[in-house]
Amino acid sequence: MDSLALHCLSALLLLIIATSAAASDPTNQFCDARIGYGDSGCGVSGASSSKILIKGGTVVNAHHQEIADVYVEDGIIVAVRPNIKVGDDITVLDATGKFVMPGGIDPHTHLEMEFMGIDQTIDDFFSGQAAALAGGTTMHIDFVIPVGGSLTAGFEAYEKKAKKSAMDYGFHVAITKWDDTVSKEMEIMVNEKGINSFKFFMAYKGILMVNDELLLEGFKKCKSLGALAMVHAENGDAVFEGQKRMIELGITGPEGHALSRPAVLEGEATARAIRLAAFVNTPLYVVHVMSIDAMEEIAKARKSGQKVIGEPVVSGLVLDDSGLWDTDFVTAAKYVMSPPIRAAGHDKALQAALSRGILQLVGTDHCAFNSTQKSLGIDDFRKIPNGVNGIEERMHLVWDTMVESGQISVSDYVRITSTECARIFNIYPRKGAILAGSDADIIILNPNSSFEISANTHHSRTDTNIYEGRRGKGKVEVTIAGGRIVWVNNELTVTPGSGKYVKMPPFSYLFEGIDKTDAIYLSSLRAPAKRYRSTE
Repeated sequence: MDSLALHCLSALLLLIIATSAAASDPTNQFCDARIGYGDSGCGVSGASSSKILIKGGTVVNAHHQEIADVYVEDGIIVAVRPNIKVGDDITVLDATGKFVMPGGIDPHTHLEMEFMGIDQTIDDFFSGQAAALAGGTTMHIDFVIPVGGSLTAGFEAYEKKAKKSAMDYGFHVAITKWDDTVSKEMEIMVNEKGINSFKFFMAYKGILMVNDELLLEGFKKCKSLGALAMVHAENGDAVFEGQKRMIELGITGPEGHALSRPAVLEGEATARAIRLAAFVNTPLYVVHVMSIDAMEEIAKARKSGQKVIGEPVVSGLVLDDSGLWDTDFVTAAKYVMSPPIRAAGHDKALQAALSRGILQLVGTDHCAFNSTQKSLGIDDFRKIPNGVNGIEERMHLVWDTMVESGQISVSDYVRITSTECARIFNIYPRKGAILAGSDADIIILNPNSSFEISANTHHSRTDTNIYEGRRGKGKVEVTIAGGRIVWVNNELTVTPGSGKYVKMPPFSYLFEGIDKTDAIYLSSLRAPAKRYRSTE
């Protein structure tokens, strides 16, 4: 047996021993952060070595793929090339016949978020991230909700929540009111805190919703700071009217949620936000695009040259609204989210738009509540907390739905699950790439393996799963986060506090050319016109 074969065998035996040890000690598999966080026995550092060699896989980036080895040292990718030779004390992973890709980046999550005045979402920054890692996502961007309208207080609250993080993360910040203080806080967020995006809710009247005046002020401030304006696009006033209409008709169950906020209201708000962004001349990001109506508005704007990003979420891509009519309340209520999952046909249209580049990347809007929390609205759909799971399932479902069906290539898959998010939020190529110098956030995906989704085996704390029983091809067999092997052989080894906050600088590629279009606009005005007063 030659030295390389002997070395590979030794590494494999070490990996089996480590895995067996983790399996025998459930605290090493998955620690309950609410109970064990801070315990020395809760979690281990991951790989037995800070040096990892991934051999023989097909390395896939958004622009290129090749058969090559990937060498990782101290959390950074050091080399990507065929036949890398290394010394001892290296963990070797054989990826022959498999794809080696950047870990997923989920641009849209809500961990440990208070919603509608009830308890927080069931997943915190440890359990939600653990679930993400088991599914091949190695970074997410969560939404800071202001405290009493204060961005600073909100940011500080989320900093505390994220101390238990097990993987890298970033923040968007929501804007829920407008005054000089908020305007100045936006500057602090961008210049000091690493924030480069702000979200405006056009829905949730009386809670988070903002009006057009605030949208305009916020869009102008975003533009001046080089920060991306994001919108939850539903007409909140019309939704409120729709909710009253359903209650008057005696429709109080989960189906009333979808009926009260039809696709036309998503389309209207999307169109309005796009036109206001055009008026200000600033890039716009439309979160959770759920309908043909909204997608067509984005397509029209992009065709005209406007910089608009459309983000579908995995639930809208792979599900229809039939579950909302289930006769079991718990089953029906788990599908309640906003904008709602639409009737059959919208899902296929969104898939087609994603494959053609009309929509650019896939998020989850992971905002999980358990069945007890959902049951708060058993007599009134308006009281059902809005949100579904997806942070663990996204990478598998997108592969099965989009790649296995032939709608997109493997490189496209990397683009829509990782690279484009990194580019939009200005952290590429640190994230979203398998390149020398990039962070060692890596997955190994076996296209010939199968997966099955169940609440009995997922890692989220919620007791239901909207994708229950779904099977498909393409399984993430290894996840490496920050140079640590955290998922292998269906075993999860994660450490609270090992994740890092990733600052995201302003003025991403979306802002290129904005100053020139402003100049063209000003020169086109031919104003003020010179006039002379006639004298008698």
